[in-house]
Amino acid sequence: MRDLLIVGGGPGGCAAALRAAKGGLSVALFEPCQVGGTCLNRGCIPTKALLHGAKPGCDWAALAAEKETVVSTLRAGMEKQLKAAKVELVPAGAVVTGPHTVAASDGTVWEGRSILLAVGSVPAVLPIPGLDLPGVVNSDGLLEDIRPRDHLLIIGGGVIGVELAWVWAGAGCRVTLVEALDRLIANLDRELSQSLTMELKKAGVAVYTGASVAEITPGPAVRLIHKGAEQVLAADTVLVAAGRRPATAGLFEGLSPAMERGFLAVDPSFRTSIPSIYAIGDAIGGAMLAHKAEAEGNAVAGLLLGRPTRHGVSPIPSCVYTDPELAQVGLTLEEAKARGIPAVTGKCVMGGNGRTLIEGGKRGFVKLVFHRESHALLGAQLCCCRASDLISELTLAVTLSLTAEQLLQPVRPHPTFAEAISQAVEAGLDALEK
Repeated sequence: MRDLLIVGGGPGGCAAALRAAKGGLSVALFEPCQVGGTCLNRGCIPTKALLHGAKPGCDWAALAAEKETVVSTLRAGMEKQLKAAKVELVPAGAVVTGPHTVAASDGTVWEGRSILLAVGSVPAVLPIPGLDLPGVVNSDGLLEDIRPRDHLLIIGGGVIGVELAWVWAGAGCRVTLVEALDRLIANLDRELSQSLTMELKKAGVAVYTGASVAEITPGPAVRLIHKGAEQVLAADTVLVAAGRRPATAGLFEGLSPAMERGFLAVDPSFRTSIPSIYAIGDAIGGAMLAHKAEAEGNAVAGLLLGRPTRHGVSPIPSCVYTDPELAQVGLTLEEAKARGIPAVTGKCVMGGNGRTLIEGGKRGFVKLVFHRESHALLGAQLCCCRASDLISELTLAVTLSLTAEQLLQPVRPHPTFAEAISQAVEAGLDALEK
């Protein structure tokens, strides 16, 4: 009997396996496809590699090769780490058959004192006629076929949709983005959404928000309703990027843990309704992000080791790797007001930031949300160069409830993007002192 059986070799499963094995537990990790899961092989990493290299006139074959080199290098590194930690990697799928048993797709049966489910998610399927037509793909299919498109039409204006729109538009392809809600990336701050929409339109992307797709017809062509009028848009490729759903279907045989809309229900320790079985990442809902799954995997491993966890599991920052980058953590001003929390904002516009001008960056901002009474930082929203790096400092500040006064204690170097944080804090203090 192993100490821990982990189903799913994505970011969360690998993080838990490494921490548990290094702590002395015997670990078996079941992964039927490739170590690294969606993020490494079909999501975050390949998308960012493409974003880095996509330019008008780019060599698409070279771009695809570079993407594969990055992915394979990182995957090999993860496999090496697992081997060094003596994690038993089982190249098979697995079904949970009991509180302590797992049946692998290779016919073997395994026993474990604890089981961790880190199965991730799969692209969601919309109730739209025509999804099975030639030329209609999901994000997995698009990233397996890296080439120019005469017209790429994307259904879905979330992070996946906008980042892939940016890749193909950045390479000079015609791109149309269709979103059913009234704005893009609706889970982020409204001003971030507005800024992103403006930049996409500047890049030549046609954006339809508040648009419902009625059907996809051969061609393919998309019939949609926008502002009360019907339109038919032809494209050589239609990407359906309308979110993801937990990959929990068929995961259990002979037992039924508590679930909500396909997500596994867990307690604050990530334990399911079956005490020996834990679940993390996309399978339990919340932000479907690799770093969330990693944090939760580390937390479960620490719990099983009987040691204080080294990693926090909230707040979870979100990033969008467009140009400029977007990042957010904690509460927006709108969310704070909805919760009855007295709050003010401080904002620095990046047009006067020296590093931004040196780098030829676009106009953006750093916006901070402070509690009016305690002056603690409640949240941050960034639209600027290196926002995905800058957000880490602000995530730490939100985690520790640092005040505006405390955030002005460190001297930030010049010229840097980080100087904008000091200026946004000062603007926040001016608002707090009114």
